[in-house]
Amino acid sequence: MCGITGWVSYDRDLRTHPQTLDAMTETMSCRGPDDRGTWAEGPAALGHRRLAIIDLPGGRQPMTATTPEGTVALVYSGETYNFTELREELAGRGHEFTTGSDTEVVLRGYLEWGEGVAERLNGMYAFAVWDGRRQRLVMVRDRMGIKPFYFHPTPDGVLFGSEPKAILANPLARPRVGVDGLREVFAFVKTPGAAVWDGMREVEPGTVVTVDRDGLRSRTYWRLETRPHPHDRDETVATVRSLLDDIVRRQLVADVPRCVLLSGGLDSSALSAVAAGQLAGAGETLRSFSVDFAGQSDHFVADEMRGTPDAPYAHDVARLAGTDHRDIVLDSQALADPEVRAKMLTARDMPVGFGDMDASLYLLFRSIREHSTVALSGESADEVFGGYLQFFDEQARRGGTFPWLVRHAETLGDDTGVLCRDVLDALDLPTYIGDSYATAVRGVERLDGESDFEYRMRTVSHLYLTRFVRSLLDRKDRASMAVGLEVRVPFCDHRLVGYVYNAPWALKSFDGREKSLLREAAADRLPRSVYDRVKSPYPSTQDPKYAFALQEHAKDLLADPGHPVFGLVDREALRGLAHRDTPQIRQASRRGLERALDLALWFDLYKPEVSLG
Repeated sequence: MCGITGWVSYDRDLRTHPQTLDAMTETMSCRGPDDRGTWAEGPAALGHRRLAIIDLPGGRQPMTATTPEGTVALVYSGETYNFTELREELAGRGHEFTTGSDTEVVLRGYLEWGEGVAERLNGMYAFAVWDGRRQRLVMVRDRMGIKPFYFHPTPDGVLFGSEPKAILANPLARPRVGVDGLREVFAFVKTPGAAVWDGMREVEPGTVVTVDRDGLRSRTYWRLETRPHPHDRDETVATVRSLLDDIVRRQLVADVPRCVLLSGGLDSSALSAVAAGQLAGAGETLRSFSVDFAGQSDHFVADEMRGTPDAPYAHDVARLAGTDHRDIVLDSQALADPEVRAKMLTARDMPVGFGDMDASLYLLFRSIREHSTVALSGESADEVFGGYLQFFDEQARRGGTFPWLVRHAETLGDDTGVLCRDVLDALDLPTYIGDSYATAVRGVERLDGESDFEYRMRTVSHLYLTRFVRSLLDRKDRASMAVGLEVRVPFCDHRLVGYVYNAPWALKSFDGREKSLLREAAADRLPRSVYDRVKSPYPSTQDPKYAFALQEHAKDLLADPGHPVFGLVDREALRGLAHRDTPQIRQASRRGLERALDLALWFDLYKPEVSLG
């Protein structure tokens, strides 16, 4: 894990621009608190901030290889879980290694296979190679988009970085946001390649982007493919179990303390049970962490989103699996702290408006970082195995839009209600969402002979795996790397994703419940309470003190009549939320307050040039 950045300029000698490269690199300091390095040669400059995970003394970057035709230099973020096998193969082909790091394996792999090294990697990664032999830059992102990667074409080259802030530190990139960027902020559709900031793009998951003097080209090396499923139910369950065992074994490899994020749901509980068993075989005890809110377990009130509190189930798993467990208990004052809001907004580079769910994730990760450097998360199991209510909701299945947007305002709240009328008209979100959906469903391949129902379910799965999950993965990465914590996501292993994606819905829900295959694959490792538990989303505080704190912060904002946020936010709408009786501040109203406060902070911290033209 780390932060990477760089600059290619064919009209400059970038050895004469060290201050700009340093500025770009230092924006990644939270992602890499352990070390820093820069490298420049002619038209190329690379920067790196390191979070040391494997081969702590030997994995320094940028890492270079000298060849008779020129230098090849690499900056790399992430983990390659099959680096041991690749190292053995490359050694057999005559490559010599001087470190034990996976970074050197990727560099040597590039020397051997060129950009084809991407197809050979199992992991989460974003890396850039400057190939001095051909005077070209090669940028590669992992298949599921676990690690973020942005680039910004310039008249004579390109800027790139793990996060937009690295690119924005270069004077060639200005902090401009147009109407499409704002649409991405509010629409919740995660358009592939979109990056909010004008001129900036994401390297799309499973993609190689190459830059040379002739311009920019991209190649997709992996995508979700439709194939016949070869197994019956018992074979499918056994295959899922076998894959999980292998994935967890690979992802537990680290030279630093490891742990799991344990919510008490099926996904994290299954991972915790597998990981605890594997470490116990080596004489180690697994650490596990949960997030909870002060008083929530004692005063929990079930609603349509969350039927049960997490803590009792997490404790059941910890007892059965024998983990060293700790609850991280947060109070409303910490959740509403403007400094925490600023930290999370800076981590994400955009005003996403997820409020207490973002704040609690950041605070959870900050607490975990005091004990561990690597954490395994159950993120993405719902998208892979079919865990959301929308998979079972006929309106969502047939809704003609992204399934998570069906009843979205009812469950999570409508945060666009605080926007000015002219802003809403300019954004025209219904048309943008409709066009985005039409584009997304065109990418779904139908299996020969597949029934209409199975194809609908395949489409729902495809939308979650190619759109929705990328928002969650980005959130997880930004929040964790903001405190120097590496979070690994075993359920995003491309072997598991591709296999389960092609399992018919009848298999994925064979017992009439969500995530049937995962539940059965982990059945003998779970307490009965968790096996029987109904899906519960990431927790959100129910404490009215949190809503009251939001209102007080909104009143402070309203006291500044010249704040630029009021070019987007309707002052009277915000005033209405700020002065509403606190008991009436339900989820919908809270979301509006959170969004307005995030937008205001965004203007304060980034000073974006916003255009609705």
